[in-house]
Amino acid sequence: MSDVLTISQVNELNYEEFIDLFGNVVEHCSICAAAVWRFRPFRDVYHLHQEICSFVDLLPDTGKEGVLRLHPDLAGRLAELGSLTQESSAEQKAAGLDTMTPEEKQLLKDTNAKYRDKFGFPFVICARQNKKEAILKGIVERLEHSAAEELNIGIEEVKKICMLRLLNIVPDK
Repeated sequence: MSDVLTISQVNELNYEEFIDLFGNVVEHCSICAAAVWRFRPFRDVYHLHQEICSFVDLLPDTGKEGVLRLHPDLAGRLAELGSLTQESSAEQKAAGLDTMTPEEKQLLKDTNAKYRDKFGFPFVICARQNKKEAILKGIVERLEHSAAEELNIGIEEVKKICMLRLLNIVPDK
């Protein structure tokens, strides 16, 4: 079976195959895929995305914070060690985070630490929809937000990441 499927093929997957394929559309959070498998048949990739988003939206704030905590720091230690998931690595590269100057890396490292200290979870942004300049600007600006604002923004960014990851597996016709 290829890694690109039609929605009909997705609907035929057994539980284990579904988790193997969709378990990282929300970073390190296969419970999202596990929770929506029972809603097959999906009409299309957008229906699948809607079900995942509904599951995430129904989580209590502590659960949403947990989803955010599963994400790596952008251009952080895991990136330096080459230990990111395949998806995160490609997304960070697409944003140009692999071409940062030493000064930009230090700024991101420092602001990542401030952000994590303030909110208790890492800064999450859809890297594929941003370039390194927008990411560096965004983290500085978002440090001014309240915890509730950042929880909501972070979850909305997770949904964007999820949609793009889903489209990699089930392209829209």
